[in-house]
Amino acid sequence: MPNRLADSASPYLLQHAQNPVDWFPWGDEAFAEAKRRNVPIFLSVGYSACHWCHVMAHESFENPAVAALMNDYFVNIKVDREELPAVDSLYMEATQIMTGQGGWPMSVWLDHDRSPWYAGTYFPPRPSHGMPSFTQVLLALNDTWNQERERVSDSSQRILEMMVTRNELVSHGRDEFTKDEVFEVIESGLHNLTSSFDPMNGGFGAAPKFPPTMVLEFLIRYESLNYLSDRDRDPRILEMVESTCNRMARGGMYDQIGGGFARYSVDSTWTVPHFEKMLYDNAQLLSVYAHLYRLNGDTQALRIVTETAEFLLREMQTTEGGFAAALDADSDDDSGHSHEGEFYSWTPEQLVSALGPEDGLYAAGLGNVTAAGTFEHGKSVFTLLADPDDWDKWFQVRTKLLVVRNLRPAPARDDKIVASWNGLVIRALVDAGRLCGRPDWIEAATKAADLLVSTHLGANPKFPGRLVRVSRDGKPGLYAIGVLEDQAHVASGFLALAQVTGEQSWLDLAKVLLDDIKLHFAQGQGLADTADDVEPVTAKTTSRQVDPTDNVTPSGWSATADAALTYAALTGDLAMRSWAEQLMKVLLPLVESHARFAGWSGAVLTAWLDGPREVVVAATEESQMIEAIHYANAPGLVYCWSNEQPLMANRPQITGSDTAYVCRGFVCDAPMTDGELLAKAIDRRIS
Repeated sequence: MPNRLADSASPYLLQHAQNPVDWFPWGDEAFAEAKRRNVPIFLSVGYSACHWCHVMAHESFENPAVAALMNDYFVNIKVDREELPAVDSLYMEATQIMTGQGGWPMSVWLDHDRSPWYAGTYFPPRPSHGMPSFTQVLLALNDTWNQERERVSDSSQRILEMMVTRNELVSHGRDEFTKDEVFEVIESGLHNLTSSFDPMNGGFGAAPKFPPTMVLEFLIRYESLNYLSDRDRDPRILEMVESTCNRMARGGMYDQIGGGFARYSVDSTWTVPHFEKMLYDNAQLLSVYAHLYRLNGDTQALRIVTETAEFLLREMQTTEGGFAAALDADSDDDSGHSHEGEFYSWTPEQLVSALGPEDGLYAAGLGNVTAAGTFEHGKSVFTLLADPDDWDKWFQVRTKLLVVRNLRPAPARDDKIVASWNGLVIRALVDAGRLCGRPDWIEAATKAADLLVSTHLGANPKFPGRLVRVSRDGKPGLYAIGVLEDQAHVASGFLALAQVTGEQSWLDLAKVLLDDIKLHFAQGQGLADTADDVEPVTAKTTSRQVDPTDNVTPSGWSATADAALTYAALTGDLAMRSWAEQLMKVLLPLVESHARFAGWSGAVLTAWLDGPREVVVAATEESQMIEAIHYANAPGLVYCWSNEQPLMANRPQITGSDTAYVCRGFVCDAPMTDGELLAKAIDRRIS
């Protein structure tokens, strides 16, 4: 018998619709029922591609005896963290306060006021490794609720007080700042990055290693800024970027057969991934590798760009034109049992069976597929630690392996459309499409943007200037109202389209989103992650959640500053620029002391130091000057070439020739008709 999740639009919630647990979705009904029965709430948060979420579901939520305890003693709520990030963020902070760590599945027990009083992550079905069983936890917490209610109240009050304190700490920044001070902040951040850099394997810190995409973008921008401003070049910057990108591209975290990146590497060498493929990772890494190629002409980076874009269009694009959220880590083997990495791993025998003896042995040697295995059960994750002697042969073998692999049971796809992640993809496909001369990638970005406008923007009539966060099969999820990162990342995607297409409508749409942020996401002198016109997660918190540090995507705060700065440069809107600079004050101490977790903040500060650099080209779309802009590394570059847009006003061609106007920080160079001068002014390095 299906439970209350059967009507959900979330693939993750639908995975639990047949559980014997009487799940509720997040909402007033569940809390009213808990109050009526006088039982606490058990909140379980996860997402569809989460391996350990599946494990706990199989072990506990599908077990009738465990489900009976859950149903008797609790009202049980299941949340997809990707749909309701505000719920996830609030209770993840509580979990980290209570346990010193976080992750998914997240398990939190709440009182009737939605206040947390106990939390953890994965609980096993039997006691192991010093952890109690899930059943033991359920029984103990039921006793605590019934016999020590005062202890429950004290615990929830103490946790909320600590959360408010942390909320206040991250909201402080500098009163004012100069360019010299920003350079000093960035140099301090660079010093901190070099202290945690792994010179042997690339990346930062020890295993597990996540792709440091936002830090890499920051470093690429800063390298170009130093080049343009004739500052001393720091050789550590390119070492960190090139080493990390090279090792990730050669390892097993990158899918050497099908393209695209897994979420992270479980080891320090990027060999064995956690196999889920997330849209946000692949969008951001597509941009990073495109920008690395643009910076130094690295042909490996260009290959990764092409293969990753092809992966996104082949496997992640939906029929409506958007991009799906994730591919699962698990898939079935020949016997129908699900295993992590089953779809992606190989034995030498499987390669020989797929390719024949000669090519099978060739592929095994090239890809480090060994008899002992580099993964589990004698299987290996394909790596490409050295270039093949014959690229044409490798591409032929790779194509055959992809065909054979596609005959295996495929990992499940979470095909909901997440607004903010699609904003990241739009920007990435525009970046890569411009650089690689691929109008089809830009067309795909435009289709995704059209879907966000037609299906997400203003879908809930109560919020005409706001996106709903998710849709599926072309239907908006009206219950999941967009948060700060949705508004900001989609605005950035629209601004990228405004520049490449020359269409004013994308600028206008970006302003709608930014104006909604200014009106409803303001809190004090800064921002909150949720709007002031939606119901808070819990009424007991005195301020809305805010976290300007990066997570797996740029923080909503830094993304807003970036979008506002870009919009101001493209339109001459000085009020928008002043607002962006107000937001930047909070970013300075983060970059100075916590650069690993503030890479996008560093990227925004670098763009600001560059001006931003406004380039207007009075020419046709086919002009060599516009092509030069596509190869430009200037970190704060925005550009305009269409008469529709405001920057074109009073900027004609000189003597009938293609003419470029370059301005930085309210100061303009003389008009240029010489393409070489323009290339130098915007740091074009490759042809």
